[in-house]
Amino acid sequence: MSFRSSPGLPASSPHSVNDYVEDVSPGSGALPPRARYASSDATSLSLNGSWRFRLSATADAEDDSFAAPGFDAADWAELSVPGHWVLQGDGSFGSPIYTNHLYPFPVDPPRVPTENPTGDHLRVFDLPDDWPSDGGAVLRFDGVESCARVWLNGTELGEFKGSRLPHEFAAGHLLKPSGNVLAVRVHQWSAGSYLEDQDQWWLPGIFRDVTLLHRPAGCVLDFFVHASYDHRSGEGTLRVDSDVDARVAVPALGIDVATGEPTTVAVEPWTAETPRLYHGELVTEGERVPLRIGFRTVVLEDGLIKVNGRPVLFKGVNRHEWHPEKGRALDPETMREDVLLMKRHNVNAVRTSHYPPHPAFLDLCDEYGLWVIDECDLETHGFVEQAWRDNPVDDDRWTPALLDRAARMVERDKNHPSVVVWSLGNEAGTGRGLTAMAEWIHGRDSSRLVHYEGDIDCRDTEMYSRMYAYHGEVERIGRGLDGGTLKRRELPFILCEYGHAMGNGPGGIADYQRLFESHDRLQGGFIWEWIDHGIKDERYGFAYGGDFGEELHDGNFVCDGLLFPDRRPSPGLIEYKKVVEPVRIEEWGPEGTVRVRNAYDFADLSALTFEWSYQLDGETVESGTLPVPPLAPGEWADVKLPEPPETGTGETQWTVRALLASGTAWGPKGHEVAWGQFPVTARPAVRVAQSAGPVPGDGRFTLGPATFDARTGALTSVGAVDVTGLRLDVWRAPTDNDDGAAWQSDTRNGLLWRKLGLHRMRHRLDGVERSGDALTVRTRVAPAARELGFATVYRWTSDGDRLRLTVSVAPEGDWTVPLPRLGIRFGLAGSADRVRWFGGGPGEGYPDTKAASLLGRWESTVDGLQTPYVRPQENGARADVRWAEIGGLRIEGEPEFWFSARRWTSEQLDAARHLTDLVAGDTVWVNLDHGQHGIGSQSCGPGPLPQYFLRAEPTEFSFVFSEIG
Repeated sequence: MSFRSSPGLPASSPHSVNDYVEDVSPGSGALPPRARYASSDATSLSLNGSWRFRLSATADAEDDSFAAPGFDAADWAELSVPGHWVLQGDGSFGSPIYTNHLYPFPVDPPRVPTENPTGDHLRVFDLPDDWPSDGGAVLRFDGVESCARVWLNGTELGEFKGSRLPHEFAAGHLLKPSGNVLAVRVHQWSAGSYLEDQDQWWLPGIFRDVTLLHRPAGCVLDFFVHASYDHRSGEGTLRVDSDVDARVAVPALGIDVATGEPTTVAVEPWTAETPRLYHGELVTEGERVPLRIGFRTVVLEDGLIKVNGRPVLFKGVNRHEWHPEKGRALDPETMREDVLLMKRHNVNAVRTSHYPPHPAFLDLCDEYGLWVIDECDLETHGFVEQAWRDNPVDDDRWTPALLDRAARMVERDKNHPSVVVWSLGNEAGTGRGLTAMAEWIHGRDSSRLVHYEGDIDCRDTEMYSRMYAYHGEVERIGRGLDGGTLKRRELPFILCEYGHAMGNGPGGIADYQRLFESHDRLQGGFIWEWIDHGIKDERYGFAYGGDFGEELHDGNFVCDGLLFPDRRPSPGLIEYKKVVEPVRIEEWGPEGTVRVRNAYDFADLSALTFEWSYQLDGETVESGTLPVPPLAPGEWADVKLPEPPETGTGETQWTVRALLASGTAWGPKGHEVAWGQFPVTARPAVRVAQSAGPVPGDGRFTLGPATFDARTGALTSVGAVDVTGLRLDVWRAPTDNDDGAAWQSDTRNGLLWRKLGLHRMRHRLDGVERSGDALTVRTRVAPAARELGFATVYRWTSDGDRLRLTVSVAPEGDWTVPLPRLGIRFGLAGSADRVRWFGGGPGEGYPDTKAASLLGRWESTVDGLQTPYVRPQENGARADVRWAEIGGLRIEGEPEFWFSARRWTSEQLDAARHLTDLVAGDTVWVNLDHGQHGIGSQSCGPGPLPQYFLRAEPTEFSFVFSEIG
């Protein structure tokens, strides 16, 4: 049998025992790459399951005798394949290593350390009874990290590198009915490791499927489905090129033609919004292969990326493959869960950072509808430490390996309509090898565009791509004021990474989205990234870099996703869903109308139904259906709302929701796609008429329902509710985005806050004054060793039933940094648990992360208010709160406030490194914040925009306390 030739694949050649490990070539013995298809009528045998396994400390520690038939491996361990050996064996097989870009071994390409963990894998298998006796067979490995050598029944088949890429070997001549011995030696480090320095865990092993495929005489070899769409005529043109003579049938379109013969018919096009697939079949003399064909055309036209004649706006995510127990060994259910979560959160695009994914994931993208930037398994980021000296992508010796990787990606994935862009790789500097890759891809597949963020002048690519550009720069690019080469200025722009979702955040993504929607050249971006890469660990809950004793690591930088490791959506994903929602319910007009705009690129609104509701003080008093026309993409309409119902006095508002009118493949009927809220009447002021003043007695004052310490003026109770430690609070446990990244030259506020001592503020009592109607406590709040501070006055008044606190804050000294927070903190008994509030919810929100904060009445437990970021940090604040009830206490704010409550202090939260470090105490600590500093995404991007800064300036705010009867 033969396959088409491919660049960079040298013929098999003899070698010494282990010199292939440090050879810059891609390997030897493997068949040229070809199209991947999920099934056919040819017989196949999965070799996944339990394998025998032996781990050696070096590549030369053991001989090759284990590969011979009859070798006794009874005393070897058992290992699951697919899998990573460092995630199995209870730590006896070594440990994971996490680095962002630093190589965890000396940089001396292509050499690797003598200490090179090497895993010998053995699988003995029988052929099934129905295995055909004629034809050949192919042994396929879908993913092995980082270098493998393969034997079947004692005969060496070859060796290969390219961890996230498929490799096939001719095996039919070596098979026997029973007792087949498959032996695979896997090395953790190889020359290929220099090309795989992605920001992720280093996890050796056979982590994707191993399959034996029968190849009957006259079988399908390689084929290329060309299915274009003409948006002017509404017709699609299908041509399937095949290495062997075959016919193509698509019954729904009445197509039955020979391969190589084009045919044009009327079709429904494929898009990420309307993923129409036609089921067909490729039939050769010896095999029938099912096809799923999507007609679509991708072009660069008018300086824009267009699909089927329309510009697209990418609302995307970067997706590493991850499972908290299995690493990159993903099962089909997990991949499907990812796609469903994306669709349900309005994500329309995926960049496969930074390697081709498991092929089944692309099948799901075809089926459910996601635009895909398919990225090659290439990153050499660690060479930045030596100013890119010796970078493999600019060294001709490595070019065959680069071309091999490009070919294995393109050939495997070329028949997926979801793949609209090929990416050369990530953070590999610049060089001749990248140009060679781009030239080969352009020559092989002209139906897609090519991306590479490092190609700053767009010499080899069709789009200008950047990471983490600041909002102001993105706006200049959108306006065409960014300079650069003439070619670059005429190309579309995408942010291939932005909105770094590490810990609490990302902030500012709504501001990015407004820019994307304001300038045609800005065609969206991809949040970094989809999921936290925490490893499930009984010690820590989820482990991150350094938790396995790595000498060199990048800590929790590996936990920077929109999903927690167990795939629970983070507040960041809820925010992103709102920010990129495909229907804009924008404004309520004085005529009683709401403007609805279709922000889809292709779909009309016929699949949606709209509902209105009317709230009084956060509670719905009436609701109904809102008739909205099936607007075409880009169209808008002002839709008349009903007459507002008669209500009592209070704050009123409209809420309008867009819901799925019926169930789809990815969401049930009634799934919420978008929403908007619009105030009708404002919130009435909280009035507390002053009455009798404080009354002294027995070392205390009483004022209305409250009791105070007579000496310090400290509040001790409101009615029967004990209160402790009420005072001004300016500290929050810094978020990852507060702390910023070590390489950043911009102000990193978390470090400055700590340097100033805002985490250890001192509270000096300057006086307690009892006037006729008020109790006034004067203090100075300041950090040790600094002259900065706040003159703070607490003024307490009461109408007999309720207690008002007015806090006046005057900064002293030269405050050049914003504050983390500004408000009060106090403690309640640990039995306080249930929380009710009228304000933003149901989840957390901060100044630049509260687009998804829906105004209403909400309930939770104290524990339920916490957001379980893998590294503990400030979390759980509810925004725009009018009132909250907790522990028998009701609190109303003037103006609205941020509310949070937790069973540990901010200082304890700050000291924790894992969730298991947080131990509930006997006190529930409540924060009522007049202001919070913004979040931003400075863990690997810009900090908060200036409008979200909490500046130190004279401030006054009030809270009203009452006991709940």
